Amino acid sequence: MGTYKIRKPIQKRSIAKKEKIIENGFKLICDKGYYNVNTNDIAKAAGVSTGIVYQYFKDKHDILLDGINKYSDEIFFPMLNIPEDAIINKEDFKSRLKQMINKFIKEHKLSYNAHQEIMAMYYTDSEINQLFNSKELEMTEKVTKILLNSGFKAENIAEKVHLSINTIDNLCHEIVFHKHKDLDYEKMINIVIDFICDMLC
Repeated sequence: MGTYKIRKPIQKRSIAKKEKIIENGFKLICDKGYYNVNTNDIAKAAGVSTGIVYQYFKDKHDILLDGINKYSDEIFFPMLNIPEDAIINKEDFKSRLKQMINKFIKEHKLSYNAHQEIMAMYYTDSEINQLFNSKELEMTEKVTKILLNSGFKAENIAEKVHLSINTIDNLCHEIVFHKHKDLDYEKMINIVIDFICDMLC
């Protein structure tokens, strides 16, 4: 829609309107699928006209990117919500790790559609791929800093943290999405915890 010039909202009302479009658009895309939603659908869901949508966004892809930026920390990268000055006690690291893994599994279940839709696009959309890669590195840096401040092993710690994060993510995907009936997931969780503790403690 070339007749509209993209503008950045300044007034509170305009900011709230843009946020409403992002929130409703992202939810709609995650629920129905990116290719099953158009800007008219997003406008209806947000309670605005299509013209208003095009005032703030070039297309639905822009809405999706803003949605990922806004909600990905909760859905995909909850470790980014840990305070940077947090101290992790080595003695209760195993129990904290188990709590964290169970929380991640729950988050994956709650946002099942979002995970399926966004991760499918991760492999085909370079902007989403870059956004996720930068978030993954940001999470690795943050967790590395927390562990170093807490006195964990320093040698190759960033690489070990990155491997640990990806292992937890793969574990969550196995439990929530793949659901292999012959595997004992409780044992698998404990194996992952032991693996991470051996690397980091």
